[in-house]
Amino acid sequence: MDKLKALSFDSLTALSLSIGGLAGVATFLAVGPLSGFFFIWAATIAWAAYFFLGATKEALINTIVCGIFGVFMAWFTAILLTNIPSTALLGFPFMAGVTVAIAVVVMCLAANIPQLATIPASVLGYSSTFAYLLQTPDKLNQEVLLSISLSNPLLVISISIVVGTFFGQWSGQLSAKLTK
Repeated sequence: MDKLKALSFDSLTALSLSIGGLAGVATFLAVGPLSGFFFIWAATIAWAAYFFLGATKEALINTIVCGIFGVFMAWFTAILLTNIPSTALLGFPFMAGVTVAIAVVVMCLAANIPQLATIPASVLGYSSTFAYLLQTPDKLNQEVLLSISLSNPLLVISISIVVGTFFGQWSGQLSAKLTK
């Protein structure tokens, strides 16, 4: 019994060890065997959202469902943006701003649907998608956006959000085991 007690940690230490250990695993996957279709930054944003939303079964579901909804909304917005000509009457920057504003209003109004009510998770999916599209060369084009490939943010960012959310759940479960 004393040996078991010696292996027990306070909750902050247990959580720190579980998050740190699993962050190492996630990093290994992101820069190793899953490089190119699992992005650590998108995964850790979802991981943090899972904890921010309460680290419960509902938080898991809401982070994944609303996160992917945000990815979808950004993907659809990106397709619309690729259709705005550079010679648009009011200019591309203005038209892009209007397009994004309308998409974000729609995304937030979708919170009237209970399954899409976790707006912060939708925003994390939306923002992660545009981070990928705007920071990764040659991704914001219809060829990529309409492809069935792991270059398409609809797939790759959704995968990263799902995996990251589960890493959040696993780190909570491991932490609970370390405190016993």
